[in-house]
Amino acid sequence: MKSFNVTAFGEPLQAMERPTPAPQGKEVLLKVRAAGVCHSDLHLSEGGYDLGQGKKLNVTDRGVKLPLTMGHEVAGEVAALGPDASGVNVGDVRLVFPWIGCGQCPACKRGTENLCRAPNCIGIHRPGGYADYVIVPDAKYLVEIAPLTPEQAAPFACSGLTAYSALKKVGPLLQQAPVAIIGVGGVGLMAVTLLKALDGAGAIAVDISETKREAALKAGAIATVDGKAPDAVAQLAASAPDGLLAVIDFVGSPQTAELGINAMARGGHYIAVGLYGGELHYPMPFFPMRALTIQGSYTGSLGELQELMSLARNGAIPDFPVHKHGMSEVNDVLASLRAGNIVGRSVVVPEMA
Repeated sequence: MKSFNVTAFGEPLQAMERPTPAPQGKEVLLKVRAAGVCHSDLHLSEGGYDLGQGKKLNVTDRGVKLPLTMGHEVAGEVAALGPDASGVNVGDVRLVFPWIGCGQCPACKRGTENLCRAPNCIGIHRPGGYADYVIVPDAKYLVEIAPLTPEQAAPFACSGLTAYSALKKVGPLLQQAPVAIIGVGGVGLMAVTLLKALDGAGAIAVDISETKREAALKAGAIATVDGKAPDAVAQLAASAPDGLLAVIDFVGSPQTAELGINAMARGGHYIAVGLYGGELHYPMPFFPMRALTIQGSYTGSLGELQELMSLARNGAIPDFPVHKHGMSEVNDVLASLRAGNIVGRSVVVPEMA
């Protein structure tokens, strides 16, 4: 089979030919039908995350080994089953939950494998979907997608799940007051779309790109703010007349964090999702004085993905822009993503599919 791999950090992915793996035990072999291209793949391919002040979190310190076949947003067709596998049949088309943990730690036992301290995630710690085939360790990680196509379903494994889990952390405020969505690229635009599907009070879309702000309005945002405007904080605060109480930051830079936190009313809830990098400086007394909640949100759980796909399968989520490319174009797609030129999500499809 053919796969596209990170062989050196900061270099283009390299095509490699490998034997098609045979599933063992409870494993399931999936023929890849579509693999989403995610912004976190840029960090993986570049080798780390910016921690500010010249510090970097290296992905090798988090268990990543080269060569790495990336691709954690995978939808595919069951091609073969291990001798102990059950729950699916050859020919079934499913979405893969990629955020796999050890299965034994407290986080895993709580049903939050995405928070496992010894993760074994597809496309990060084990081979992913930038390939003709991928091994899934257990059929329990496969989620029904019909009547969606693989191209429509693939982005839900990370983009959709990450947005959905972050929105759930806002709680009842979703229906009570507008939510500011900072960064309306792939994940942020998905959040705008999902907020409408969840009967939210409305999304205020913040982005430095006029094109992406326009896309957010089309997806249902009630207002937009240019994040680079000199008065962006005032604009954002004014966009929620009763006080801005929820901000979800899908960029995660010092500038966007400062913007979101400064625009919030007392009692506000800021959720950091994006991994752009850097560090936050904020006066400690203001946290209690303003009664602020600062919370991180990382992907989502298998249960949340099942909830999300139930909504999608039942037609509750409006169409979302998805751009299809051949797998051999993956380096070009990553370059476009790095340049900020993609509105919505992109998926790559093996030429054999």
